[in-house]
Amino acid sequence: MKNSFIATVLTIIIVLITGCKEKEEAKPKPTIEAATKRPKPDIKEFKMYEMSQMAALMEQMYIDNQRLKERITNGDTIGTFPKHILNIHTFALTDEDDNDIFFKEHAAKFITAQKLIYSDPDNARKHFNDAVSSCVQCHEGKCEGPIPRIKKLYIK
Repeated sequence: MKNSFIATVLTIIIVLITGCKEKEEAKPKPTIEAATKRPKPDIKEFKMYEMSQMAALMEQMYIDNQRLKERITNGDTIGTFPKHILNIHTFALTDEDDNDIFFKEHAAKFITAQKLIYSDPDNARKHFNDAVSSCVQCHEGKCEGPIPRIKKLYIK
């Protein structure tokens, strides 16, 4: 009798436990198609970065100065002052608020230093490094990102 009582209690406990569990929904078996499909991420509209006129000019000036550095270092002829540098005063900046007195003064210093490279080739190395310094000084006040790249232009 004791055994039948224990068996009855155990049966009731098992029924209660299994009865309280939520029924699991039948899950479909995974298919190859489902296994290879990836969830689509939230798709954001891709926007192509458009360089401002000033950013494009600065990229061109960087390339010009890399070539100029090489000519100075090798003792080659300097060439002529690239007139497109004068566009630094008129081209649109990425942030037009940056086109202030600070920028205009540093742009003028840069142009002066660049012109001296071509007009005084005997001291081209000094004038070149002065031009690079004017770039660094301006970027310290406005846009610090390219400073490490600009510093690579220095002639040691």
